[in-house]
Amino acid sequence: MKNIKLKHLTSIIFVIIIGSLIWWNTPCSITNIAPSEVSEIGIFNGNTGKSISITDATDIEHIIKNLNTIFLKREKISLGYMGYTYKTTIYKINGDVYKEFIINSNDFIRKDPFFYRVSSGIIDYEFINEIMLNSERDEKDYDQ
Repeated sequence: MKNIKLKHLTSIIFVIIIGSLIWWNTPCSITNIAPSEVSEIGIFNGNTGKSISITDATDIEHIIKNLNTIFLKREKISLGYMGYTYKTTIYKINGDVYKEFIINSNDFIRKDPFFYRVSSGIIDYEFINEIMLNSERDEKDYDQ
């Protein structure tokens, strides 16, 4: 009887380990929303402390279409890490938050509790960076 219970317990642990490994290594997407369902993308630059609100439909469409095409793989646990580049919040038309995550580079995203590396596609980091730089330039021009 003890032998049968031990075999069952071993089998269950084995299935859990294999299932966890498959889940960990299976690519996932960060977004899956139509650009027309997005009213705004908020981006906070963790390096400068500046934030912008992207409401232009063309910019939203470009960013969302790009994010919808990438697939990510979990890289490591992100709990306890501080600092980031672009904290990104996507708002639906009704004002609800759809997703919130951090874009650190063209191939690295943080969505707690994990860091993700892009496994398929590439984040158009330069596009977002250019929007941030332009808004900071506009702000400086306005201040003068």
